[in-house]
Amino acid sequence: MKKQMAVLLAGALACSAFTGSMVAYAEGTELNVTTTFAGEDGNSQNFKDAVAAWEESTGNTVNDASATSDEAFKARVEMDFQTGADPDVLFFFNGADANSFIEAGKVVPIDTIREVYPDYASNMNDDLITASVVDGVKYAVPVNGFWEAMFVNTEVLEAAGVEVPGADYTWDAFLEDCQKIKDAGYAPIAAALGNIPHYWWEFAIFNNGNVTDHLNIPSSVDEAGAWVAGMEDIKALYEAGYFPENTLSATDDETFAAFMDGKAAFLIDGSWKVGGIVGACQSDPEDASTLDTEKLDKFTVTYVPGKGERKATDLIGGLSMGYYISTAAWEDEEKRDAAVNFVEYMTSDEMVPKFAQHTASALKAAPEVDESAFNPLQVKSMEMMSGVTSLTGAVQDLFNGECRVPTFDGMPQIVTGEVSAEDAVAEGLEIYNAQ
Repeated sequence: MKKQMAVLLAGALACSAFTGSMVAYAEGTELNVTTTFAGEDGNSQNFKDAVAAWEESTGNTVNDASATSDEAFKARVEMDFQTGADPDVLFFFNGADANSFIEAGKVVPIDTIREVYPDYASNMNDDLITASVVDGVKYAVPVNGFWEAMFVNTEVLEAAGVEVPGADYTWDAFLEDCQKIKDAGYAPIAAALGNIPHYWWEFAIFNNGNVTDHLNIPSSVDEAGAWVAGMEDIKALYEAGYFPENTLSATDDETFAAFMDGKAAFLIDGSWKVGGIVGACQSDPEDASTLDTEKLDKFTVTYVPGKGERKATDLIGGLSMGYYISTAAWEDEEKRDAAVNFVEYMTSDEMVPKFAQHTASALKAAPEVDESAFNPLQVKSMEMMSGVTSLTGAVQDLFNGECRVPTFDGMPQIVTGEVSAEDAVAEGLEIYNAQ
């Protein structure tokens, strides 16, 4: 069975195929490339395979400095640009995390590249390429988008007498289900609030606001009713005992393991977690042929419970990352051609579907995919995405840096009542608005 890949649910896109030819290259060029395709990212092997194929076809080589995406990685990229260790090509976030190197003129706009290479990213729908929050200019060519939703251990739900949630899942129904799951002896929610509170922080705010205003950061706590209410909702979940007992001290890896081991029911995470779940169902995480399909069948993905104006089918998602070409590479006559060629190869009509899979892309021609080529959880993800009513970007991508500390690092203090939700939100907004 074949179905069209979801492309940000933006409706029918133009069906023109990519006709531009890739640029020439200087054989023997060495490119320094940094991406987030590493660790448990489901595309890490796809990236390695693509790099190897590009190296073989061009005679060029890639020095791969890819690493798992986290705050340390973001800080490392920022430091590389500050110290003159600029990557030639960078696959990175296009939100506020990119502000510093964009403001410093360290990367080249897509339109500037097109002045020399007119076909650069011509296979992309420009309306779906995210512009920088610094100057409204587009720098990064996207490959795969993302969504954030709720993964479910169906074995736990069955033991607790709870049905798998659907598109009409409400917050009140969720609370009732959590109590049933707790009463059955399981942790309702797999989350490490002292380590990675990100997803609950995001959806808790979203649930107390709406699609239109979610990305508007309040100017003060007086305008931050949704933010305060969101933190208080997380506190209420904690007080009800719906998180693991060690949620304030556990790592994200530990709570994920509890979810996989049938000790917790619900896990909010991103589309990239599909690869992590599938890998955990393989006797060899690097060998897809070792997949235990019976184990994988115990997991599915559904919508995050909705509250107020937000429907459960309104998800956080978008095209938050893409390929940048650094100014250093652009100004190097030998590296310029190779860098452009590499990005064109990695963002071609043929390559993007391998990375986008069950997520989203900005391709003008939405490719058809054969579902038989995907594992069951990927197919379930595609089915879930077909019911999504909207995708809204993550406000935390704009609200970054020190302003996050009072509510991210301070989540344990909020849920235990040591610091009030209002005071924590106020402190974060003061830091943000003083920047």
